[in-house]
Amino acid sequence: MVQPYTHEPFTDFSVEENKRAYKEALDYVKSQLGKEYPLIINGEKVTTDEKIVSVNPADTDITIGTVSKANQDHAETAMEAAEAAFKSWSKWDPEARANVLFRAAAIIRRRKHEFSAWMTYEIGKPWKEADADTAEGIDFLEYYARQMVELKPGIPINSRSIEHNQFRYIPLGPGLTISPWNLPFAIMCGTTVGPMVAGNTVMLKPASNTPVIAYKLMEVLIESGMPKGVINYIPGSGSAIGDYLVDHPKTRWINFTGSKEVGTRIYERAAKIQPGQHHLKRTAIEMGGKDTIIVDNEADLDLAAESILYSAYGFSGQKCSACSRAVVHEEVYDEVLEKVRTLTENVSVGNPEKDSTYMGPVKDQEAYDKIMEYMEVGKQEARLVIGGEGDDNTGFFIQPTIFADAAPDSRIMQEEIFGPVVAFAKAKDFDEMIEIANNTEYGLTGAVISNNRAHLEQAREEFHVGNLYFNRGCTAAIVGYQPFGGFNMSGTDAKAGGPDYLLHFMQPKTITDQF
Repeated sequence: MVQPYTHEPFTDFSVEENKRAYKEALDYVKSQLGKEYPLIINGEKVTTDEKIVSVNPADTDITIGTVSKANQDHAETAMEAAEAAFKSWSKWDPEARANVLFRAAAIIRRRKHEFSAWMTYEIGKPWKEADADTAEGIDFLEYYARQMVELKPGIPINSRSIEHNQFRYIPLGPGLTISPWNLPFAIMCGTTVGPMVAGNTVMLKPASNTPVIAYKLMEVLIESGMPKGVINYIPGSGSAIGDYLVDHPKTRWINFTGSKEVGTRIYERAAKIQPGQHHLKRTAIEMGGKDTIIVDNEADLDLAAESILYSAYGFSGQKCSACSRAVVHEEVYDEVLEKVRTLTENVSVGNPEKDSTYMGPVKDQEAYDKIMEYMEVGKQEARLVIGGEGDDNTGFFIQPTIFADAAPDSRIMQEEIFGPVVAFAKAKDFDEMIEIANNTEYGLTGAVISNNRAHLEQAREEFHVGNLYFNRGCTAAIVGYQPFGGFNMSGTDAKAGGPDYLLHFMQPKTITDQF
């Protein structure tokens, strides 16, 4: 039995030594910017003519790296490599597979600030957000390795005097991981190494905004002893290679994190049986959220304001778990709104290289334009309290924004904005708060701030989300502590960082030996 894992601690940047170490990491990574990165297929580096250019969203004149772009021929070669590697990798002792992850975690832990600094440059993460992202990636490596060791003997089942019965898990085969840009190390790492340590082989298609940090994980896994072909790094467009591999008859599973539009499309395509396909494809699909913090009239209002602030504006609101709706009891509505407005006034927006920056840019021009369109929608539907402005002259910066007096069925209360925007709605009692909180197509995260235990117990049963938090914000789930995933159109609720996550990428086999 392996020891339980205590999650990777977050860095305290009030300590001068830690602050100095992060600045040194930023300087080092800055010296590495602008390099070219190949595909990695069957352990071989493959350079292509067509490229993906990764740019700094805080300063678009800075190129993070130029990455080779895979086409369908590369995708097919990656599938062949994954299929061949599966024959031996699936037979490795689970503890040996786990040791690759344990070593990778140790290497990244020693280079933690370097990995975080890559995200500060590549996707505009402030220090605290980047540090948490790297820590979560380390957690996934450690946690899934331990889970695999525990699953190695299978699950005890009954036997009789005339027989011995076994119930054990075997891997599925080659599969596809499509990872997002918003947690470009943590989610990319977890959705790749979870299926991998379970004995599967992987085609990794990272987000086009963040391919360099994914390449850095590949370097570490190779250094850690991962055999050729076990993970094949193939950044490329969804239409060119994503659809091809989703449809491929040899693809056994698809692990996707991203938008509802893409996720539902993958879910539909994966259900179709292709010529030569002899299995049903497994899907683990995590999509979006429209997440609510409820504040009743018996809450700690300072705690409520702080919880709304960091849940709404952490990483510029670009988290599927972000608080984009605050539903507040009418008796304390004005007071809570004012407290959040006052805190929001002090949010520093700027270049994430500076340790004083609370909120950096949004990811790119497309995101900036979409969020600014929602600002105009919000001004028509509700009352602008603060923010509503942006600046895309050098990077993609948007001011943290509050809309008040929003109707529960308004667009800004229903549609996922994925930016630093929170809408406030008023409710007359707790039943109405729950009703409003549940009135979206999503069901990812939610929080209740209250000192009324009866209200918390009511929410425990009636607030329909995959991750529900009491007296804290609705973001920042920790691997192994708060397994993460949502209901309804938030996805298949595969519960990343949970005790049964690996089972989505394995199949149980019963063996009876009769005497």
